Amino acid sequence: MTIMTGRKTRTLLAAAAMLVSLTALAEDDPDALRDRIANLEAELAAARAELARIEEPDSPATKGEVDTAAEMSAGITAPKQVLESPESVTTPPEEDVFRIGDLYLGGAIRSNYVLGDYTEDGGSGPQRGGNGGNMELDTFRINLDYNPDGTGLIGKGEYRFYHGYHFAHTGWMGWREEDGSEWQLGLNRVPFGAGPYGTSHNWFFDQGYYVGLTDDMDVGLRYSTERGPWTLDAAYYVGAEPNFLGDSSDSARYSYDIVDNGSPHAHYRERHQFNARAIRRFELGSDQTLDTGLSLQAGRLEADPRFAEDSCAAAGAVHGKWNRGPWEVIAQLSAYDFHARYRPGSGLSNDLIGMGAYDFEFPVASRGLLPAVSVAHTIEPDIAWIDTITFYNDFSIILKDGRDEFGTPLNDSAMNVLGAAFARSGWYIYVDWALSDGNYFVGDEAFTNFGANREQEWQSRFNINFGYYF
Repeated sequence: MTIMTGRKTRTLLAAAAMLVSLTALAEDDPDALRDRIANLEAELAAARAELARIEEPDSPATKGEVDTAAEMSAGITAPKQVLESPESVTTPPEEDVFRIGDLYLGGAIRSNYVLGDYTEDGGSGPQRGGNGGNMELDTFRINLDYNPDGTGLIGKGEYRFYHGYHFAHTGWMGWREEDGSEWQLGLNRVPFGAGPYGTSHNWFFDQGYYVGLTDDMDVGLRYSTERGPWTLDAAYYVGAEPNFLGDSSDSARYSYDIVDNGSPHAHYRERHQFNARAIRRFELGSDQTLDTGLSLQAGRLEADPRFAEDSCAAAGAVHGKWNRGPWEVIAQLSAYDFHARYRPGSGLSNDLIGMGAYDFEFPVASRGLLPAVSVAHTIEPDIAWIDTITFYNDFSIILKDGRDEFGTPLNDSAMNVLGAAFARSGWYIYVDWALSDGNYFVGDEAFTNFGANREQEWQSRFNINFGYYF
């Protein structure tokens, strides 16, 4: 539906009111006001033309655009503005958004095609896609966004359904101040890294997602503000996002968290985490910017006393994002230490710790250095049924230090994703070719993973994700 309450509509009404009042006053000083009235009549005609253009269903001005305030409060970004990653929040054009007052209702349904270069049927990991590939439902989700203009109460909620499990992605209420600063209380995105989705443009994210550093949702209070060229964030999280409904005991959740489910290496929970991030924008000339930043986080690890001792966790990152016209380059160097301290005689390695998401838990390296870089280029092709195509290449690697419980050195885990994203109104389609020697979702071996990665075998996966957002 079309909502006639935009900024340009208010401008049109104001110009009309001004024109009427000045025409009435012209009797007192006609010579002084005649030129002013002519100018206002020209402005009114231009405003009418602009409004008519916006109301046209196929107007290019409305395709892929979203409200700036909504982006700030909910992390919503349109495909044309900022490319998103696997679990992105893509919003269709404004005329397709269903709203009741200031409450926006929406959702998405997605399906996924997988084809691996491996031939084993099934294998030991998720979404294998061997033997000719397979097509399956990815997710169905419901979104709520309360985002009135100006200051006051704001909020966002999102719930997702998958095959066999479901969970909340987002759930917070907050307050927007006059200067645009925002407070968010509840389940919200942890401010860490170059952006909400790290360095990634693809459906798989970067490797930082699988160790809890990219697009991590936790429960706490976050404050965000802009001061000149600076974007500043500070947050306190009482704990990780809760476990929802699935077959696992502690991993039915959206983002990767340290979990305690009683299996080997899974004997910790995240508690009392503090985050700070500062990003400085440099204007390098016409249509060219550079954002450089620093992210820090630290918190407690609460242990199951039968197997481990309480400890701490810390992470930091330096990052930069360069944009020039259709080009974007993002680079980030992260370091993390989830300081596991298992009890002597447990037979567990302090260099591995259990993390879970998507109803599945598996050990990852407790410490690592994580370089990541991505390059993207967006075009607007002269094709009626495509708004934009973004081509990208994303690379990331977990450089590990330590040994597993058998004394074997941990192998690094790398992934490169070459792909393109196609946007058209409410449709957003990822076409990715992922090549990895240490990502559990690429390949058919459980030993090719984010922890010991004993096999460290290069395998690839061709993936198409079809998403319709409403």
